[in-house]
Amino acid sequence: MNAVKWGILSTANIAQTQLIPAIRRAENAEVIAIASRGPKVHAIAENLGIKRAYESYEELLNDQEVEVIYIPLPNNLHKEWVIKAAKAGKHILCEKPAALNEAELEEMITVCNEENVQFMEAFMYQFHPQHMRVKEVIDSGEIGEVKLFKSSHSFYLTDSKGDIRMDAEKGGGAIWDVGCYSVHAMQLILGKEVKSLSFKRIIDSKTTVDVSAFGIVELENGIHGMIDCSFDMTERNEYEIVGTKGTVKVKNAFRPDRLSGNGQITINTLTTERIEQTGGDIYKQEVEYFSDAVRTNGDLTVQHNYSRKNVGVLHAIQQSVITNQQIVLADYVCND
Repeated sequence: MNAVKWGILSTANIAQTQLIPAIRRAENAEVIAIASRGPKVHAIAENLGIKRAYESYEELLNDQEVEVIYIPLPNNLHKEWVIKAAKAGKHILCEKPAALNEAELEEMITVCNEENVQFMEAFMYQFHPQHMRVKEVIDSGEIGEVKLFKSSHSFYLTDSKGDIRMDAEKGGGAIWDVGCYSVHAMQLILGKEVKSLSFKRIIDSKTTVDVSAFGIVELENGIHGMIDCSFDMTERNEYEIVGTKGTVKVKNAFRPDRLSGNGQITINTLTTERIEQTGGDIYKQEVEYFSDAVRTNGDLTVQHNYSRKNVGVLHAIQQSVITNQQIVLADYVCND
């Protein structure tokens, strides 16, 4: 299989430190171009060993050899550049959250389908094999009937000045940035629809951005969820599923790459406890998965549906923290 040729639309830190190195590790991909708004891109391209550097995003989209565009722009710019990339005939991997409401996401998916290009939201954590193992444990009945999903994702943002995650107009805040992982994992692992939710937030007084949020979720089959996310707490990225006979906990659920890819699953029952270790290279596996979908015209409908569910719940969470009310999903209409 010929390597899929990638272009990077932005010199964002995540592109330089995670995606570009991952593309280089991938067996079916190569990065051939990078773009930014201005001349700084040349020094960055030289440092990263990328031959083509463009001083505008439009120039990158006009490069006929580039097949895939990776978009790590601020959240509020995702829709604009996904649509522009699609209309230029490029396949798109877009950083999470892909959209800030359901209407934006549907327009992005619709345009990509019309232009016959692949589109995927970049939740890289899901490609680690530890999550499939968790599903196997649940399906085996070892922990009994699932009753509760708990997830925490936080880090302490030491230098927030000028950080786009602290800019409300750019789609900043802990809910969109890290809470999205817990919501995504809850639906990925359990496969249940959210019925209602109620969340509280702590706001930064200067920026009005949520720096922490805490909430309760009601899902189908009497399952509940407890989620917290924060820019103002020590680093945690974990989830736990509690059943009638035991629990299964994933300690490094969302960023196992920070521990050389090592995943750790702890399974507890009334009589036993064991720890299972599993490895994975989440960014590399994400790149290879998407590149394979590009080459084989793979069906990414499942990924699109997870994105739909995720943005719907996240937007409802935003409404809950603003109104200080419980949101019933069946009655909720996004008016953005």
